[in-house]
Amino acid sequence: MAAAAAVSEAWPELELAERQRRRELLLTGPALEERVRAAGGRLPPRLFSLSLLHYLEVSGCGSLREPGPGLARGLPQLQSLVLRRNALGPGLCPELGPLPALRVLDLSGNALEALPPGQGLGPAEPPGLPQLQTLNLSGNRLRELPADLARCAPRLQTLNLTGNCLDSFPAELFLPGALPLLSELAAADNCLRELSPDIAHLASLKTLDLANNRLSEVPAELADCPKLKELNLHGNQLKDRRLEKMLGSCQTKSILEYLRAGGRGRCKGRADPEKEESRRQRRERRKREGGEEEVAEASRLLLRVLHVSENPAPLTVTAGPEVRGVRPFLVGAVVRGMDLQTGNALKRFLTSQTKLHEDLCEKRTAATIATHDLRAVRGPLLYTARPPQDLKIVPLGRKEVKAKDLVRQLQLEAEEHRKQRKRQAVSGLHRYLHLLDGKELYPCLLDADGDVISFPPITNSEKTKIKKTTCDLFLEVTSATSLQICKDIMDALVLKMAEINKYTLENREEGSDPEADATCGQPWEPRRQPSRERGGSAPLVVEQVRVVDEEGHLKVVYPSKTDLDIAAAHVTIIR
Repeated sequence: MAAAAAVSEAWPELELAERQRRRELLLTGPALEERVRAAGGRLPPRLFSLSLLHYLEVSGCGSLREPGPGLARGLPQLQSLVLRRNALGPGLCPELGPLPALRVLDLSGNALEALPPGQGLGPAEPPGLPQLQTLNLSGNRLRELPADLARCAPRLQTLNLTGNCLDSFPAELFLPGALPLLSELAAADNCLRELSPDIAHLASLKTLDLANNRLSEVPAELADCPKLKELNLHGNQLKDRRLEKMLGSCQTKSILEYLRAGGRGRCKGRADPEKEESRRQRRERRKREGGEEEVAEASRLLLRVLHVSENPAPLTVTAGPEVRGVRPFLVGAVVRGMDLQTGNALKRFLTSQTKLHEDLCEKRTAATIATHDLRAVRGPLLYTARPPQDLKIVPLGRKEVKAKDLVRQLQLEAEEHRKQRKRQAVSGLHRYLHLLDGKELYPCLLDADGDVISFPPITNSEKTKIKKTTCDLFLEVTSATSLQICKDIMDALVLKMAEINKYTLENREEGSDPEADATCGQPWEPRRQPSRERGGSAPLVVEQVRVVDEEGHLKVVYPSKTDLDIAAAHVTIIR
């Protein structure tokens, strides 16, 4: 009895979670350090009796060296396990799996050196993590990956290995059909010396980041990855100087075409005539179809993409190295020509943003959207991270406050809301507010005046708040896990804005202010003055925004040629 009372007193969170039958649990903070140290560097066994848990996070604890036995057996319904910024290592003893329902596993920022059988992620036969989709092993000391990783987690979609000591990938990772769903592979800041031609067997690969390694050659077979859209090879020691120059100035499509053609000096000579003829036929067919369908164009959504080279004053975001370990992915875009003044257009726009946060953004845990009145944004912008006590912002609807105090205040409000609603589980609101717990730096977006206009994933600034008179917007999507997620969500947001704008223009209420409409005139275009096109439908203009590093090297541009690739009959993209 005395021992049980001592455990309850030392771990009140566990008693509360058990009593309220919670499905989510977060353990972090200074007090956790002392209690884990007293428990021998492990989590308390009582934690593994909370069999209803779907989400478990234990972060920022330098005393936690191993999870402890009983996790797999006691938490069979666990879907997300976050054990980041602890001291796990050199292996995992005992191994984590089997966890049959686990979809997200975050072991970033630990001291893992190897994950051999019995001290790794779980068994390979049968698969220990059969439903795992996202695996984050960044910021460890891994020198090699387990050869049976693909068999242990056959449904893996996102694999983050950034910031380890890897010099190669296991051959088993690239076997035909080994990881058929893998769409994002990040292995920047390692010691990789070669890339196997078998990487072409990753049929779903969309994003590959191998920056800052020791690669001297890139296999031509990389161009055979059918869905590859984003490729980052900066910071390597490539022998092909032309290819190295292309990395800083060319899009992924051009780089892949260069590799496909065989490299230096052979781009034209090695091209496949049949493929070239096929491309020409497709282009001609698109032109013919475009001419035949002009009559139906009035019923379509029109989006015009303005390239950086056509824009006299493009907006640029510089991403500092501080965000790499906090929230490294950002995509931006400028949209001009929105009518938010007529009727309830503004309400519909804000409602659609909330719905995207609930669905695609997974209640802001996967990504966060921020929208700004472009007239209040002074570029160039800086995406960086600062200590919580030094970061100040004027959040939406509030007075200036330190970021640390704002997060704490919002957490208290969310907890009070949970109690009033008598909810058993932590709400989505409560969950995203804890994404920054234990972080030494908070991400922020600064304008040219040094003012914080965005504090993801928490809030925007009152300075750039969207109003009914807003017609030109700056959009940003940030994520801690995936660049592709940012792009997918930005695609969905821009499409939704086009739908709202078309509906508004077609259903203008009588008595709308023509002078107010005039202030929201269409933007400058290089070839002709803006006007209603094809049957009265006015296109939204989407201006490219470049994100660069401190040295000016391009990290991402949106929308690129592969973005806004919307296969919908009611949408026309004018590039």
